[in-house]
Amino acid sequence: MDTNNIISPENLVYAKPELMNNNHMHYCPGCSHGVVHKVIAEVIRELELQEKTIGIAPVGCAVFAYKYLDIDWQEAAHGRAPALATATKRLLPDKMVFTYQGDGDLAAIGTAETIHAANRGENIAIIFINNGIYGMTGGQMAPTTLKGMKTSTSPDGRDVQTMGNPLKILDLVALLDGVCLATRTSVHTAAAVKKTRRMIKLAFENSMAGKGTSIVEVVSTCNAGWKMTPADANDWMVENMFPVYPIGDLKNI
Repeated sequence: MDTNNIISPENLVYAKPELMNNNHMHYCPGCSHGVVHKVIAEVIRELELQEKTIGIAPVGCAVFAYKYLDIDWQEAAHGRAPALATATKRLLPDKMVFTYQGDGDLAAIGTAETIHAANRGENIAIIFINNGIYGMTGGQMAPTTLKGMKTSTSPDGRDVQTMGNPLKILDLVALLDGVCLATRTSVHTAAAVKKTRRMIKLAFENSMAGKGTSIVEVVSTCNAGWKMTPADANDWMVENMFPVYPIGDLKNI
């Protein structure tokens, strides 16, 4: 075998992971979800956890996540993924259990489930996609929508006096003793994808090691909801989302 032609998993950027099914994705062109799905598939394969992984699918744009990754899945009611993941991991402690949730699912209707699962230190991994908007249902304002950001339900921009501030839920859960990892990443560049991959891998390893709750927030784009091209959405995210949701580790123990 010519070892010079072997590409390490860490450096794979475009190859299709073995665990991804041959289904056409329903996500909009330029959406971050597909990239994150690919990263998760790569990590599960690298850790040899295909037969031990159980994903908890959300409500929202990623409701069909189970169509794309060849692992066991459960479908949770809106916002309840951490509660379902808690039961699954407690009943099957040898499994690697993770949730995959958007900002509306995790930080709105699922706020209580998120905070209390994290506070208990459940040995689960939470993948949190934050694009600052409700992408699936028409582009409404989300808890994470930025100040002044226009949506279908805030056409003049988010007014803090009447609509409140953007919810930085990762900052909240990072304060909890049950959380071992709270980090923000992105997938808008190759380097960012590699960093996200490392953090998701660490979160999955934490779950199997019984270290507590790991939360990886992926600051993402919704170019359809933002009404931008994919390239413009990436630029807008860097200029506007990153100052409010800074990339980096909030907690890693």
